[in-house]
Amino acid sequence: MRATAYWLEAPARASLRDEAVPAPAPGEVLVRTLYTGISRGTESLVYRGEVPAGERERMRAPFQAGDFPGPVKYGYLNVGVVERGPTELAGRTVFALYPHQSAFVVPAAAVAVVPDDVPARRAVLAGAVETAVNILWDAAPLVGDRVTVIGAGMIGCAVARLARGIPGVEVVIVDVDATKQEVCERIGVAYAPPADAPQDRDLVIDTSGSDEGLQLAIDTAATEGEIIEASWFGDRTANVRLGGAFHSRRLTIRSSQVGMVSPRRRGTRTTNDRLGLALRLLRDPAFDHLLTGESSWRELPDVMGAIASGALPGMCHTIDWRDSG
Repeated sequence: MRATAYWLEAPARASLRDEAVPAPAPGEVLVRTLYTGISRGTESLVYRGEVPAGERERMRAPFQAGDFPGPVKYGYLNVGVVERGPTELAGRTVFALYPHQSAFVVPAAAVAVVPDDVPARRAVLAGAVETAVNILWDAAPLVGDRVTVIGAGMIGCAVARLARGIPGVEVVIVDVDATKQEVCERIGVAYAPPADAPQDRDLVIDTSGSDEGLQLAIDTAATEGEIIEASWFGDRTANVRLGGAFHSRRLTIRSSQVGMVSPRRRGTRTTNDRLGLALRLLRDPAFDHLLTGESSWRELPDVMGAIASGALPGMCHTIDWRDSG
């Protein structure tokens, strides 16, 4: 079998390659891709060649081919149908942490079955929702907390949508882009521009990937409040002010990263448990509002470039592979 795969040949230069796909061995599955999703922040860093040399091993995707900065086959939001494999998986729609490719073979244990009531295109958000679950396990909001999420991107909106379900929690999303107010309203979360960001917040989760976003988190946290830094800066330096009242207010800044299960749940949950939970949470149709664009697989190299340059704004942009043959 032949397949089409997206490769970053070098920073800012991408192509589609024809590749051979082996026959599945016992215990493996052959998956025909329906949709892939572009992880806007991380894949933009990869496209621009901004993965730091010291982080290249930790940044590897589970089924990545090649190495940073390129040539590299990268991506991890893939939804497809099992064409060959164990009886219990044959014909099922599954999610896999696989790059942008029209068909592929992986161990059966590497796919997660998408619930029947979750549309295939929505299921590409499993990676984002899984990240949001881990962030909230790290953050551990309490009943009645005042929570701010900075950055109304795919991850920030997923965090806010989940957090709003905790009784008594007041959630506000802050973003510099006023056009994000509409999507915030659609997912049932209040929006504020930075100038109107509420003060004295028990918990502030920064997903903006910007110096200004992290500084705003510091400036708006309550005394002894917690700041969760959930975005990734790649090889960029973050410049923030830790003078003023930072120490007297006894603020805490903690990182969150999806590569490992949060320490709060590491003894009782596996990464498969976490992904399964994310897929079940995607029964919520509000997540459809995070799917803001779609293109054919034929356009993927150009689309990735437009996203990385900022010329194609939005949240999760999906790639349709259904006619890839």
